[in-house]
This record gives sequence, C-alpha cells and structure tokens, in this order.
Amino acid sequence: MTSLTFPPIFDGHNDVLSLQMKAGADARKGFSDGYNAHIDVPKSRIGGFGGGFFAIYVPSPGDFDHYYEMMRLPEYDLPLPAPVPQEKAEPVMLAQAEILRQLEADGALKVCTTTADIRECLNTGLMAAIMHIEGAEGIDTNLHMLGKMYELGLRSLGPVWSRPTAFGHGVPFRYPSDGEIGEGLTNAGRYLVRECNRLGIMLDLSHLNAAGVRDVAKISDAPLVATHSNCYAISPHARNLTDDQLAMIKDSNGMVGLNFAVAFLRPDGQMKTDVGLDVMMRHLDHLITHLGEDRVGLGSDFDGAEIPDAIKDISGLPNLRETMRQHGIDDVLMEKLCNKNWLDLLDRTWKD
Repeated sequence: MTSLTFPPIFDGHNDVLSLQMKAGADARKGFSDGYNAHIDVPKSRIGGFGGGFFAIYVPSPGDFDHYYEMMRLPEYDLPLPAPVPQEKAEPVMLAQAEILRQLEADGALKVCTTTADIRECLNTGLMAAIMHIEGAEGIDTNLHMLGKMYELGLRSLGPVWSRPTAFGHGVPFRYPSDGEIGEGLTNAGRYLVRECNRLGIMLDLSHLNAAGVRDVAKISDAPLVATHSNCYAISPHARNLTDDQLAMIKDSNGMVGLNFAVAFLRPDGQMKTDVGLDVMMRHLDHLITHLGEDRVGLGSDFDGAEIPDAIKDISGLPNLRETMRQHGIDDVLMEKLCNKNWLDLLDRTWKD
C-alpha cells in the first residue's frame, strides 16, 4: 500500500503534555476533537500520525518566549534557566503523567509499555503513546520516584533538558557551538543510567552535553538513542550531534530521531520557519550515511518547537512523505523511517 498517509509515523518526541498542562482542563477535549496545537486526534487521521514519545517536561518559572526572538539572530548564546528543585518538579511530573492517563481514559490514545502494544495501535489506528521524561528534575537521587514512575508506565527518560539536574548537564541554546560544554554525569546520574538499564527504561541523549553522552556510552548496556536531534555537520548548533557521537550511537546499535525544530535544521541556526524540506533531506541523508538505514527515524518536537511551514503540524506529514518519496526513498526504507526502526530499537531496549 502506498499513500501520502501511509505508513503511519511513530515519532520520537512531542510536548503535548506540557502544552495540555499550560492550556488547562479544556485542552483535553480539544485533543480529542481538534484544537490549536500541532497534535490532536483529527489531525492525526489526516496526517497518518500513529503516535510516539509523549514527554513529561517541567517548565522553568517565568516566560521564555523571548528565547525564540533571540534565536533569530545570526549568533546567540542563551543563558540557561536555574535548576528546578526536585520537590517542586515532582508534582508537575506526576500531574503530566496523570494528564496522559486521562487522555487514555478519554479514548484518545493508549499508553504503551510493550512493542506489541504499539504494533496493535498502528494496526488499529488508535494513537500510541510512550510515557517519556525530558529532564529528570522530578526524580529523587535515591530513585524512589523512578520506580513509581515505571509503575505508572514510564519507559523512556532523558536525564536532562538543557538546564542542569542532579544527574548531569545539558547544552545551552548556543549557535555556533558544539556540545563540549561542562562536566558530564554526576554520580547520581551514573546510578540513574544503571537503574534505567535494569528496568528496561530507554535512555535519551538529546540535550545532554558531549561529556554526558560519553559517560552514558561508557556505562550503559543498552543502545544509545537521541530521540530528537540533528547533524552538527549541517547545522553547527550545540543541540546537534557530531559525527563522532553518531559513530558511538552506531556502534551501540542505537538510533537517532530527526528533529523538525527549524533552528536545529537550518545551517544558519536561526529560528525561522521558512525552511525547505530539502534541508530535512540533507540531515536525513547524513544520518543514514553515518548510522545506516536501520538506525534512523523521526523525532519531530511537535508542540514544543517551531516547525517548517511546509509541515506546520501533524496534518502536514503527507508533505514530508511526498518529499521523501521524491527524494528517492522507496517503500521499504519509508516504513523503516516512519515506524519500523523505532519498534526494532525498543525491541532491543525494553524488557517486556
């Protein structure tokens, strides 16, 4: 079967939950019926969106909308927000986990803890959701909350979102720059990696600095994964992966999800949405060249970033598929990039 909405796209990252929390109780109905956001159920049917990693993200106090304005400059180095104390982050984390479960109770999606769950959703058309944490501020260093979150359905975790946590250090929003910024994992971070390995929680390298990536590579016995990251060789942004990092990911039989956020796509690093999908194809080609066609997928950052005008939201995913086909991607590789590689990666990582 070949169409602009097939195969369904299983995606490495979205920020639905923090958007829902910010928008309030009415947003739940909007998710099911349609509202002003990148992802909702009606748009998923138009775009052939099968689901993905739903991030729990604890926002910093204050308004950081001005960051987008600063990221439209030719160069920028944005100061990171202060760390969020665990006792303040924990209730926000639990509240977003509850929002995800409420969306499941509404029949809008299914929280998946096995690859069999995801495959069933892709076959039936029900949106699949993996509970993911982006920045482990809500997890205590004794990891009591890690076990509790696992019981609630957590199956993927990134130790940091760019600001520092008790577990490690992230990269700032800096262009041009690489990720050689500061120290790597703390002792608590090393403990977190080992415990995630034991439980079968996937670890996400996105936002970690270069030293942290190397530390995870040394400690972890699981594939290395960056759910939503792009290529430094094309866009020299601190958030993007160098070829050396891609080599580490390949050696671990890991995976990278192509990020749709325009600042990490554009060679000039600017947060401007008038970027052609040919730039996405350049990143995709680079990832496939350095990782192989079995270790690359999509990691949009929907509802958490500025997206190319040609896509706009998940109803625009057919435009991406069409561009991929015109670029020479055949049906076999299309299925791998859209969902199969993520499923195979999770088969290698989770302990179902």
